[in-house]
Amino acid sequence: MQQVFEHDDSPPEARQQAARKTTLVSVVVNLLLSIVQVLVGTLTSSAGLIADGIHSLTDLAADFIVLLANRHSNKDADEDHQYGHQRYETAASLFLGLSLVAVGTGIAWSAAIKIMHPQTAPVQFAAFYIALFALVAKELLFRYMLMVAERVRSSMLIANAWHARADAASSLVVALGILGSVLGHPALDAVSALIVGLMICKTGAGFAWDALHDLMDRAASAEEYQRISEIIASTPGVLGVHDLRTRKMGDFIIVDVHIDVNANATVRQGHDIGLQAANRVKAELPVLDVMTHIDPV
Repeated sequence: MQQVFEHDDSPPEARQQAARKTTLVSVVVNLLLSIVQVLVGTLTSSAGLIADGIHSLTDLAADFIVLLANRHSNKDADEDHQYGHQRYETAASLFLGLSLVAVGTGIAWSAAIKIMHPQTAPVQFAAFYIALFALVAKELLFRYMLMVAERVRSSMLIANAWHARADAASSLVVALGILGSVLGHPALDAVSALIVGLMICKTGAGFAWDALHDLMDRAASAEEYQRISEIIASTPGVLGVHDLRTRKMGDFIIVDVHIDVNANATVRQGHDIGLQAANRVKAELPVLDVMTHIDPV
């Protein structure tokens, strides 16, 4: 799912600082949760809680990927990357997605084996309290991360925030599975671990598929495309717009467009009209570059 943004006036430094701050908060929360969940899950014989703890560890890995991508994606253009390094974020999302699919598959496979061969030791009730604590912590983390991500308008940070929401949902499933196990249905704990594994797979597949499309020069959303066309068409001196093409570059858009101008206009006048159209688009939308071709009519 593509995220549609209005124009963001925040400087790149502000976006980078926001990403670093929210991600470091996420690192601390997920590190503490993973340690507590895996430890208590082992002591209380809860496969679901252990699976959720591993899920938190994958979040920790995702956080480091986000930090790395955020550091490199804000580098200026150079000879090898003349449009900048924004696709570091996209590549990071692809790697994150594939990693989640691998981890989720492993958890689901282990849980399926435990369902077919259920354990005899009952799950202790202490695991239920830890699952509820993890649920609250992840939900609060999600709300904080989403608030900051929407303020700086970063699709990578929004994806990471929704990843935290998926973790909260998994903790809810685990809590219900543990409760069912304590009440006399031991297989429910393993079932909750299986569900968590499948949720991780689904989330990872979504991230990877979305990033893959962006790396293959996916166009901007229909709303963004329409808005770009309207802005250019309403520029003084523009008589028509055609052959408008867009492609994603991280959170930004690159535009190629043909603009019709009066055939009697001078070269300078045609250039100024194209420049004004490009500047208006960049002022209202997250557009990195606009390549205009002037057609006389």
